Amino acid sequence: MTQRLRWHACADAGALARRARDLILAQAAAAIAAHGCFRLVLAGGSTPRATYRLLRDARTDWAAWQLYFGDERCLPADDERRNSRMAREEWLDQVPIPPSQIHEIAAEQGAHAGAAAYARVLRDVDWFDCVLLGLGEDGHTASLFPGRDHGTGTGAADVLAVLDAPKPPPQRISLSAARLSRTRALWFLVAGSSKRRAVQQWRAGAPIPAASIAPVAGADVLIEAALLEP
Repeated sequence: MTQRLRWHACADAGALARRARDLILAQAAAAIAAHGCFRLVLAGGSTPRATYRLLRDARTDWAAWQLYFGDERCLPADDERRNSRMAREEWLDQVPIPPSQIHEIAAEQGAHAGAAAYARVLRDVDWFDCVLLGLGEDGHTASLFPGRDHGTGTGAADVLAVLDAPKPPPQRISLSAARLSRTRALWFLVAGSSKRRAVQQWRAGAPIPAASIAPVAGADVLIEAALLEP
């Protein structure tokens, strides 16, 4: 399926974080009203930190939230480089989401075992309500890197074991492009001058990893306005 994007320019990183928070909360309210829960996939990296911090003070039915992770680094569970630790420190430890509803990837088990375990976690999850993703300098998103299998084909696995990531650590676990595409809403959060070349490639139609994720409803890109300038 061809990716359809809607671009939303934000004045700066702060404005991007505030808009992302508002969109997440609106999507949560709609999902909870529709089917009683909100299934959200979290992004790692540096860009979503500010958004997560803003969510600490949100008014919502936290008991209805189910949280998942788009990818994880194969490191000890308490390693400061883990996406789950960042999300907990910035947000999740500050709000009353039941611990059983925060579904971390057991990447400390290694890429293959952790991927198999997370596939079992997702077995009973049909569609996500919202997926958050970032964009790397090389066009990667989650732990889907250039030149690797992104899991786009028919019958692609929901969860991929990544053994040769081009940035440390080499072993990671990532939801596949096909699984990330099975969502009612998908928002890329893109900030930082180092992303300019990747954004240019993306907008020119280059097959960067981020372009492999194509929800039926299309995807939205919240981006610093400066990155859209020639």
